[in-house]
Amino acid sequence: MRVTDGGAANVGRGDFCGRGDLSLARWEDPRTFPHDRMDAAEYANISSLEAEHWYYSGKRRFVREWIQKVRPPGLEDVLLDCGAGTGRFAEEMSAQCRVFVLDDHEEALRLLHQRFRPEQIFSLAGDRIPLPDGSLEYVTALDVLEHVPDDRAVVSGFHRLLKPGGIAVVTVPASRALWSDWDVALHHFRRYDRAELRALFPTSEWEVLHVNYTNVLAFPVVWAVRKWRVWRRSVGMRPSGRPRSEDRVPARALNALLRAQLVRLAHWRVPFPFGVGLILVARRRA
Repeated sequence: MRVTDGGAANVGRGDFCGRGDLSLARWEDPRTFPHDRMDAAEYANISSLEAEHWYYSGKRRFVREWIQKVRPPGLEDVLLDCGAGTGRFAEEMSAQCRVFVLDDHEEALRLLHQRFRPEQIFSLAGDRIPLPDGSLEYVTALDVLEHVPDDRAVVSGFHRLLKPGGIAVVTVPASRALWSDWDVALHHFRRYDRAELRALFPTSEWEVLHVNYTNVLAFPVVWAVRKWRVWRRSVGMRPSGRPRSEDRVPARALNALLRAQLVRLAHWRVPFPFGVGLILVARRRA
């Protein structure tokens, strides 16, 4: 994402997606992975899970709570959700402020048109976001930066679109050790550590209010499951045929417990040494 001096944000399609062919069995390393946009099947999969699944619903909840904590929104405030996907998070925020959504994937845009008016939806197809610099109170990017070749340029675009004092909230997947077929299916370029994510928000431009790992308690289980799947493929064992663990909603009690711990620990100020994800909350300096 880049913002021109003329006041409207210019976003090249290559800033949010790459090019190439996808082979789930072949590409394990993001450095050699030929990125393309997310498959329509993955959007359908996420859309069917996100209302109830502890990870998706919990992530939306703690992001909403962080926004409320650092700068409670007013009805006239404006939020742009970048890489809005199915639009569920932005729809939930629409009760608190004005919302716009941005995406460049055909399937995402189709889903967004089911939830929002056309004037609320921005597509990258025309290379321009018709919003002037310094016009937003909030920018959110939930698990978006990992899809972007030039994540630093996108964060620079966030800075230009926000008013002084405006808030950016970003979540990303964490830990290169967790790289798996899940990242391949979602066309990730990278997973982050805390220092890498923090470095995208220079102190001359941003006041970082919070940055920490999330989904901490699940890390050992996620690591073991993903390494087991990699080992099975490395020795030529066939896939089990069952859905990935990420694609199933657990039993109701377990789902609620997992969601509760995810949300609670996402607010802790203790600097965790690891986690499945990361959250960063930053305020644009004047």
